[in-house]
Amino acid sequence: MAKKGWDEFEIGAMLRSFDGKIDDIAGTRQEDRDYSENSSYTASVADWRLIKPIFNKDYCIDCQFCWVYCPDVSIISRDKKMIGIDMDHCKGCGICVEVCPTNPKSLLMFPEQADEEAEIASWPTKDEEK
Repeated sequence: MAKKGWDEFEIGAMLRSFDGKIDDIAGTRQEDRDYSENSSYTASVADWRLIKPIFNKDYCIDCQFCWVYCPDVSIISRDKKMIGIDMDHCKGCGICVEVCPTNPKSLLMFPEQADEEAEIASWPTKDEEK
């Protein structure tokens, strides 16, 4: 059976992210989950992005707000600590930056071509938050 295109689903159709039953979704690593054919997890959307979040772990308080609010499940967290961003699935919406409570923020948005190391080296201080 061929995969349906987005315009072939009935209005109100429910697209499940996973096949089968998952008892402990929070305790199962992303790469170990049984994703369904309809899940966007198996497709990269990185080429949609014009701006990207850069994560500076020196300012992160591991509040997990970014993980909770990310609409694309692009925040990678292990043992309640943020460890990075899944850039294959991040669309660059900036919600993670908006919900970050630290000053300066531990996540900031930069142009897609920005060099991560250079941006972290010039990260704003508390007085000059971007």
